[in-house]
Amino acid sequence: MAAIRFSYGASMVNPLDSDLLRTFLAVADTGNVTRAADIVRRTQSAVSMQIRKLEELIGSALFERHSRGVILTDEGRRLVDNARRIVTLLDDTAAAMRSPALDGSVRIGISEEYINSTLPKALGAFAAIHPGVEVTVRQDTSMSNTAALAAGEIDIAVVFEPGGRTRSEVLMVNPTVWVTCDQHGAHQRQPLPIATYTYAEGGWCDDLALRSLKARGLECRIAYVSRTSGGLIAAVLSGLAIAPLSRSSIPAGCRELTEEDGFGIIDMSNVVLRTRRENRSPTVNAMADAIRRAFRAPARLEGAEQEKEEARSTTTDGFFTIPGTY
Repeated sequence: MAAIRFSYGASMVNPLDSDLLRTFLAVADTGNVTRAADIVRRTQSAVSMQIRKLEELIGSALFERHSRGVILTDEGRRLVDNARRIVTLLDDTAAAMRSPALDGSVRIGISEEYINSTLPKALGAFAAIHPGVEVTVRQDTSMSNTAALAAGEIDIAVVFEPGGRTRSEVLMVNPTVWVTCDQHGAHQRQPLPIATYTYAEGGWCDDLALRSLKARGLECRIAYVSRTSGGLIAAVLSGLAIAPLSRSSIPAGCRELTEEDGFGIIDMSNVVLRTRRENRSPTVNAMADAIRRAFRAPARLEGAEQEKEEARSTTTDGFFTIPGTY
């Protein structure tokens, strides 16, 4: 039988290290080396070294520096989609090959915003590998899910946390911003009609959102009150009011109110994953891994929106809070 020979000559393209791609994505998603270092749990200098090494392998600069952080170059934008697909495929393959079929149960607490977007990807991937596991999902506010996790009522919580450094595992950076519907132009009215959460659900979020308006000398009135972000979105779509929403939840036909409009980012929130040490098990750990992969997989701020995110990601009004109903 003839031998099969593999050629590893000089023509072979230098392979890309998946660790370098993970670090690249962290910097691309945050637009900031410091926050990227927190996500990948490395020092800032180590992150910078990894980016330089990746740029050497690619043969092009991937980021440009500006006053508020870094933004992707044209080559960086070409790489980001492929890098995300590669990392997700590697993680999915590793999970499928390494994980024996599990049983038991796992309870997840997650905010309204991710019920129809990220969570189905996590549950679908998990069920394909572990069909025997009983999964229970609790949709609630970050405050309620945090309390439920502490009480042992759920095993995993995906919640919002104030921006800045955190000891929790960051799944994504998702700023809270003012949102309007250009078709109606509620942001051009005086006083500003705003939608807010009921105080029990997110009063402290509203307090800081209102403070961000006051700091800019903008007068407002409460035009709509809701327990959920879905209610706030309805108020914006109808043209009744502007509302504080996470950037990833801005619906079609609406847009963020930026510095050019006289507004600023309310809060640089992190979406974090938390578990209880006492509740950790192979089943819980496997579901946590599926959630991590799902947050890496979506094209959550791609193309032009991704570029805007990088350019604006570090400009805030200096107020930090957790969006109360997410």
